[in-house]
Amino acid sequence: MGSTHRVTLIPGDGVGPELTEATRRVLEAAAATAGSSFDWDRQEAGVDNMETAGTPLPPAVLDSIRDTKIAIKGPITTPIGTGFRSVNVALRAELDLYACLRPCKTYPGVRSRFDHVDVVIVRENTEDLYAGIEYEHDTDAANKVIEFCNTLQAKQIRPHSGISIKPMSEFGSARVIRYAFQYAQGYGRQRVHCITKSNIMKHTDGLFLAVFREVAKDFPDIEPRENLVDATCMGLVQRPEEWDVLVLPNLYGDILSDLTAGMVGGLGVAPGANFGTEVAVFEATHGSAPKYKGQNKVNPTAMILSGMLMLRHLGEAEAGDRLEQAVAAVLGEGARVTYDMKPNRNDPSAVGTSQYADAIIEKLGA
Repeated sequence: MGSTHRVTLIPGDGVGPELTEATRRVLEAAAATAGSSFDWDRQEAGVDNMETAGTPLPPAVLDSIRDTKIAIKGPITTPIGTGFRSVNVALRAELDLYACLRPCKTYPGVRSRFDHVDVVIVRENTEDLYAGIEYEHDTDAANKVIEFCNTLQAKQIRPHSGISIKPMSEFGSARVIRYAFQYAQGYGRQRVHCITKSNIMKHTDGLFLAVFREVAKDFPDIEPRENLVDATCMGLVQRPEEWDVLVLPNLYGDILSDLTAGMVGGLGVAPGANFGTEVAVFEATHGSAPKYKGQNKVNPTAMILSGMLMLRHLGEAEAGDRLEQAVAAVLGEGARVTYDMKPNRNDPSAVGTSQYADAIIEKLGA
């Protein structure tokens, strides 16, 4: 007998509910192939909750995720001009989701300039220049920071400068690097590349690299490689087949995860997940596309593949593999895919979000 998995389900807003419904049906079909099922705890978050809850991220959502330890969410719109930050950023902060996982893989049938790409981005989520420690130019706080820093070194910061602080700790670096090696070990990957600019930023990126060298000693079966971020961008484009698992500080990870997603067809086919010590949240990496809301049009592949990652995380490796094979088969055939997957986006044979999910479910039952 299989297992029943209790999971927080967050539909999101914009096209999120349509993508989530398609994903839910596909995941239930995939789990059923292994005799397993889901017990969904549906929670609402996003701009549609502003009127009723006064916040796009009600406390009940966080309580549910802390209880179930696992969530899958649809895209959520960031409220503009309200003082509320991104729900995605808030989730990462509140749940200490320190590792962002972004696998990028080419599938036949998906238009791309590249073939045989299969890289995994592991991005640190909590530190670096994205820590949010900034001082606006010409404020008292910025002037105090400039004055203090100018007493510490010969190189002087110009007046009227804005300041951002780049904190990178041994603790924060070690846990995300260890996660990258554990992922590589668990999924039969050969190499982990540490991506930094340590030749210039010797005490931040340099620390990240030093920690990488220490953690690598605990994984003798995985080859450690050290690469500079600028050379990595060129190398990925020139020789994508040579790259495996990449572990990066926050800023570089954000940039390269979009670069690699572009190499395999775009954010519409790029799954994502965020891991903390206690919980994991799985999500598509694209936006909520509110202009397409209710049109049964948008491609759910990224969220469905995020569900594939969730199945594997839940120990349902066989169901996850079957789901990936079903998605690949539908994409490869190219008959029952959404408009953006057609060579001509105006192709009348394109199917809707729900019908695409139906095609995948049929493959799972074959």
